[in-house]
Amino acid sequence: MTVRRDAGLYGYERALRRAGLEPIAGVDEAGRGACAGPLVAGAVVLPPGKAGIVPGLADSKLLTEAARERVYAQVVRRALAWSVVVIDSEECDRLGMHVANVEALRRAVARLETRPSYVLTDGFPVDGLGVPGLAVWKGDRVAACIAAASVIAKVTRDRLMVGLDGQWPSYDFKTHKGYCTSEHDAALMEHGPSPVHRMRFVNVRRAAGLEPIPGPDVAPATSVGPDGPGDITEEDA
Repeated sequence: MTVRRDAGLYGYERALRRAGLEPIAGVDEAGRGACAGPLVAGAVVLPPGKAGIVPGLADSKLLTEAARERVYAQVVRRALAWSVVVIDSEECDRLGMHVANVEALRRAVARLETRPSYVLTDGFPVDGLGVPGLAVWKGDRVAACIAAASVIAKVTRDRLMVGLDGQWPSYDFKTHKGYCTSEHDAALMEHGPSPVHRMRFVNVRRAAGLEPIPGPDVAPATSVGPDGPGDITEEDA
């Protein structure tokens, strides 16, 4: 199977259907790079043809908040099946971010009411899905079902973070959604970690007094644990 570079956002699904592989699910997560709040995974099966063309669909990180909400409503209305899984910060700490991420993606696919014949994942392969799959580089930008899943995950997580802001307003979760902005780090150092912060992250551990405070030339905060370190950036959302 070959997918042309200019095939557009729906090229992967069209190619897989020509090969007799459908239904096709896309799966993606939001919040892997955040140091507070849950990790959320979404999975979506879009129908073939015009019914599966979602107006305004794109990688959730490239859309404004208002545009994401509009696309979210369209995905929910048009999808043959969709699911969302929330893994709280405590389980993220217990499993480690990579393991939690893979587990969330597996659960999201398993909860789909329509069982897919093939799964597209964003960036890296995911074992244990029960069906064949393909890891697509920058998948949320080139495959419609992954982009739809990214929107489901991102909108769900953003709504949860706005709710958490009401419980812990000192951290302004409604603005930065738990990512490691300079404002978030300042609030962490002033107030210490909240119950929804991830204690595997170095900046959270520093705020809790479990890691030394570095000098002025400091690398980005990373998560720690058996799954290894990883830079915290919005790209991981």
